[in-house]
Amino acid sequence: MLETGGSARDLVGFMLPESGGLVGSADPARPYVLLDAAGAVVEPVERFFNELQACGRPPATVRSYGMDLLRWWRFLAGWGLAWDRVTRVDARDFARWMQLAPKPVRVHWRRRSQAASTPPPAQPLVGLPNTVTGRAAPGPMYSARTRVHSEAVLRSFYAFHLDEGTGPIINPFPDGRGRRRPPGSGRSFRVPSGGRYRPSVPTRLPRRIPDHRFNELFAALKYNRDRALLAFWVSNGARAEELLTSRQRDPLPGDQLLGVVRKGTRAYQQLPSSPDAFVWLRLYQEESWRAGTPRDPAAPL
Repeated sequence: MLETGGSARDLVGFMLPESGGLVGSADPARPYVLLDAAGAVVEPVERFFNELQACGRPPATVRSYGMDLLRWWRFLAGWGLAWDRVTRVDARDFARWMQLAPKPVRVHWRRRSQAASTPPPAQPLVGLPNTVTGRAAPGPMYSARTRVHSEAVLRSFYAFHLDEGTGPIINPFPDGRGRRRPPGSGRSFRVPSGGRYRPSVPTRLPRRIPDHRFNELFAALKYNRDRALLAFWVSNGARAEELLTSRQRDPLPGDQLLGVVRKGTRAYQQLPSSPDAFVWLRLYQEESWRAGTPRDPAAPL
């Protein structure tokens, strides 16, 4: 039930239903599909995924967008709303709910038989920072960055269907209210300021670890393979999954380059790396070759 100019929904007490799901597919043309409560493919999301793929977005991006759309579809199911009949009041309530309500606590499938009789464990009010890196642990509430990503995804989803003529006649997630330029700038038109329901994101310090802590970590490693991986990761900044794409032909110690496949573009790129990393890599390779590992340039490094 909606009130004039506002909403009478109990957003704090609302529980997001566990209906539908985002399912991976072996079909490269459909890397992920969104299913509704009845197990049917959500067709408007399917068309949006096709648009993302046509724009060159990798499957990881499709999955990231799909998780936000799944949350939105569950919110719609919880209030009995149709995706193409929502208003800006509904979108505003969704943004308020993500700010006010705690994240749903998902019970592991092995413990679901005990969930009815066992209360969920208590969670801290805020995420406590790591004593070494200073990074805050995930808290019980949706973070500002999660809400920013969700707002951007839903705004682009409805903008796509607005262009296609298949959604609401107005975007329920509007652009932000513009800001006028200061006097004397020579122009008085409004400058877009992003989504209207986009929260402010606090400035985050770079992730870090003190040198002596890193030395302790490196000294605790038992295998040259792990030392090589850590040395490459620190020196060239590649993701862990990117380092695991390297083949035996990819390291070039003379040029201090290591070839990897980048996560987003899936493009091959040679990254400058430290000499120490190649030393640990060579020690690991000598061990593995003595153990019988074949020397195949196309084999994993």
